Amino acid sequence: MTDPQSLRVGMVGYAFMGAAHSHAWRTAPRFFDLPLAPELTAVAGRNEEGVRAAANKYGWASTETDWRRLIERDDIDLIDICTPGNTHAEIAIAALEAGKHVLCEKPLANSVEEAEKMTLVAQAAAERGVFSMCGFSYRRTPALALAKRMVDDGRLGEIRHVRAQYLQDWLSDADAPLTWRLDKSKSGSGSLGDIGAHSIDAAQWITGLNITGVSALLETFVKERPVGGDFVGLGGHGGAGGPRGPVTVDDAALFTARFEPTHDDGADAGLPGSGASGPIGIFEATRFALGRKNAMRLELNGTTGSISFDFEDMNSLQFYDSSLEPDAGFRKIMVTEPSHPYTANWWPTGHGLGYEHGFTHQVVDLVTAIGAGEQPTPSFADALQVQKVLAAVEASADNASRWQNV
Repeated sequence: MTDPQSLRVGMVGYAFMGAAHSHAWRTAPRFFDLPLAPELTAVAGRNEEGVRAAANKYGWASTETDWRRLIERDDIDLIDICTPGNTHAEIAIAALEAGKHVLCEKPLANSVEEAEKMTLVAQAAAERGVFSMCGFSYRRTPALALAKRMVDDGRLGEIRHVRAQYLQDWLSDADAPLTWRLDKSKSGSGSLGDIGAHSIDAAQWITGLNITGVSALLETFVKERPVGGDFVGLGGHGGAGGPRGPVTVDDAALFTARFEPTHDDGADAGLPGSGASGPIGIFEATRFALGRKNAMRLELNGTTGSISFDFEDMNSLQFYDSSLEPDAGFRKIMVTEPSHPYTANWWPTGHGLGYEHGFTHQVVDLVTAIGAGEQPTPSFADALQVQKVLAAVEASADNASRWQNV
């Protein structure tokens, strides 16, 4: 058996997401049989000392201080974008046009216009065998992948309700420092795009239905924050008496939604009360929910069953089947069996996985698709749909929560 051909990766950015992606590129070929062998060829970052330290720590063979050099290099096959959203479009478009495959962190861009341009370039590149994917890594959580399988198999019947929350608390301290995630010019939005985008993507992916309209409310609880301080994880603590700068993103997002009909009844699915038969949904995203560390939750109620998931208990899925003991309520499925998505390549039954495994599975699916010459998912077109929902939420919130079609 011959060794697989190399897939030489160049990564842009080396902070939180860069660390997660580095771990995934290293780990995926050691636990999964891949058609191509990922190589951590180069990592790029603006701070020369910082990027060299990251390369040594995470196992990258070389460094660059300008992402353009990665794209110019002949020894790079794929560009992995782990930078703030305001840079995604420029890097991804340049990479695809140069014939490099692209993995781009979510959300795809900071605007629908940017995302549309990226999608058009991606579609043209795919016709030349150059592929791209957006990094909605929660799709690769085994329990959510099992939920998707169960919905596709009809275990829930026709979906009626979608209930999604993403709750964190790392910004609850009013003196947490002002990072790029709180600057709309860099991040595009706050809790809405940072974590709410994951809920939107997961809900649309698992149901197989797009959101067609929303009514939304956005809130910023802390209007100004320290411009410096001690950074710990995503947050930290700034000096209470030092200079402060404006927070230009939302701290919390709430919206109701309607999904497209599960069958064509001739109704206007975009309007509430229009007779459309699609599911209705409610979404919440906040980084101010004290005590909730990474509670990415999703519940679907159908005509014959329900599923419920909470990432803080990520190795299990709650399932209710109305045909089995209808008065018994939910039962817990431990998603650690070899028959469950991704888990056969890891540990014996009952030995759970962690946050980092979603990124490893993301690499597995991406490399497998590239090796087969197929479009990986979620595509930039899929991510564009999420971007359109984010834009509709902001438009509704800016217009007294009036209904906004997507």
